Amino acid sequence: MQLTSFTDYGLRALIYLAALPAGKMTSISEVTDTYGVSRNHMVKIINHLSRAGYIAAVRGKNGGIRLGRPARDIVIGQVVRTLEPLQLVNCHSDFCHITSACRLKQVLHDAVQSFLRELDQYTLADLVEDNNPLYQILLSERPSLSS
Repeated sequence: MQLTSFTDYGLRALIYLAALPAGKMTSISEVTDTYGVSRNHMVKIINHLSRAGYIAAVRGKNGGIRLGRPARDIVIGQVVRTLEPLQLVNCHSDFCHITSACRLKQVLHDAVQSFLRELDQYTLADLVEDNNPLYQILLSERPSLSS
């Protein structure tokens, strides 16, 4: 299974925000520069994560983005459910003529559920806390976490 780039960069954006010092805001441009992704693509991702409550976006002169809730309250499986379509195959009868007798869709459904259950065991804090190499790469310093 491969996540879409939308989900991949959504998770990366959350990791970046979780690595910031507590209360620090950043800009979408800083996130896009860090990961080398298009600003347009990242704006869509940030907007989606903001609507879901994972990111707080503040408009205006002193605005920016930051985590919308503590990193320990952001479950990776839930983020993936929010961002990822999670439909591995198209089982619509207009597309596949064996849909009514096919057992593959149930097998794939079960596999996706197992995948998500595994991701549900981890929070954003698990990915960033005490991860000095990550802080050095992203921030060139060790911040106090916004978790």
